[in-house]
Amino acid sequence: MSADEQQQSAPRRGKVLEALARAERKLFTRTAPKSAKACMKFLRTREGGSTAAVAERLGTSRRTVERYLAGKLTKPQKRLAAALVEETESEWQPQVRAQARAQASTSRGMMVEVTAYFGFTCTGSSDDGRERQITTDISPTYVKQILELQEAGATEEELHPIVAEAITESYFTEWGTRADGLRADFTAVSSISFRF
Repeated sequence: MSADEQQQSAPRRGKVLEALARAERKLFTRTAPKSAKACMKFLRTREGGSTAAVAERLGTSRRTVERYLAGKLTKPQKRLAAALVEETESEWQPQVRAQARAQASTSRGMMVEVTAYFGFTCTGSSDDGRERQITTDISPTYVKQILELQEAGATEEELHPIVAEAITESYFTEWGTRADGLRADFTAVSSISFRF
């Protein structure tokens, strides 16, 4: 497989998954490694010293990993640079992330800011669907479900219904005090961000 084919076949995270990753990165109390060599060293440590495991994670060869570790290579291609950042940040400060996730799932909840097309179904009449910009809190119950789905490897499409349900409960039905039976779906997400 050529480098172009590998780059094209590399999976892209959707906007919801990327927003969750950005929210976690904001929690870091120390800066994650930036250089390719530092990232490779960190990942090798996380993999128990195995350069083969690092190579598999990054979708590259073991020899390439060894060259970066030895300082013979310093500037990774786009795909490898993106994989290095993603893999390093996904392993960086796990206790800080775990603590914030636990608090958000049990007591604090999360804030979501989204611009997307919202469509509605309910008994009676409702506004026609349209693009809306919404900022609202999400209850810990929904945060727990969202984070569990993320950890289980859920796709963007699998996360949309639960995020839409969380927004519906907090924003449109105001925690069940109005618009009984309303269900909102969102599509065409322009932007989304979460805050722990």
